[in-house]
Amino acid sequence: QVWQIRLDMHLLNHDGNITDAASIAGIVALCHFRRPDVSVQGEEVTVYTPEERDPVPLSIHHMPICVSFAFFHQGTYLLVDPTEREERVMDGLLVIAMNKHHEICTIQSSGVVMLLQDQILRCSKIASVKVAEITELIQKALENDQKARKEGGKFGFAESIPNQRITAFKMESATVDTNDVEEQAGEIIAKADPPSEVIANPVLHTPGTAQIGEGIESSWGDLEESEKEEAVEEEGESEAAAFECEKVETEDTSTVRKTKTDEPIVLSDSEEEEVVILEPQELPRKTR
Repeated sequence: QVWQIRLDMHLLNHDGNITDAASIAGIVALCHFRRPDVSVQGEEVTVYTPEERDPVPLSIHHMPICVSFAFFHQGTYLLVDPTEREERVMDGLLVIAMNKHHEICTIQSSGVVMLLQDQILRCSKIASVKVAEITELIQKALENDQKARKEGGKFGFAESIPNQRITAFKMESATVDTNDVEEQAGEIIAKADPPSEVIANPVLHTPGTAQIGEGIESSWGDLEESEKEEAVEEEGESEAAAFECEKVETEDTSTVRKTKTDEPIVLSDSEEEEVVILEPQELPRKTR
């Protein structure tokens, strides 16, 4: 029997480089977590409550920490820990996960930039330094938390709850004067330089991808030329099959049969009626 542990993350604020922040939060949560102590005797498994035995930590062999590198101008410039605005204009992103023993756990590259071997080696050296610094900070935070708990105090997230300091960007309420907002906006517009070029119609870089306005008739479901030919052939085959079926029904139910001279022969003894024999091409077509 084994323990099944699930780790969920909820983003309160995102200002860029969420991969590194999520990796740090995840590994710290696993190191901080304590599971109930158990004992196994044969087939009998006993799970102890926190009152009976102190919970025990997980067996964490190493801490993989992610370090992100943003590239600009086709790899000419390198930036560590990009913000949200920097991520909007970057050409590519390289994420290296490494532990403090300089062991690379994973590498992920994305974007439209092609990296050279020297660039990747340079990023790995920078990542090794950053991972050592972050791992040391994590271990100090865990030691301070354990020390505070032994003394009976609160530390970290538990300390932030009563003070309403859940997010780092929380600000106290303040009054804002909005009396002259329209005047200030008019002055800003008057001082602003007009745009160099005014584009009246929308520009579509790829023709046929979009349309702005009332729109045109939808062509969804229209058949190609080859598909139209196949549809005509299928329709002809279905009409021929319908004619054969109708011909068989006529021969089985009618009291008149056709001879070589196309003269009708009455088989029944009832009152004779005028019977018109239609040629195959004159039979009405059945629609699908």
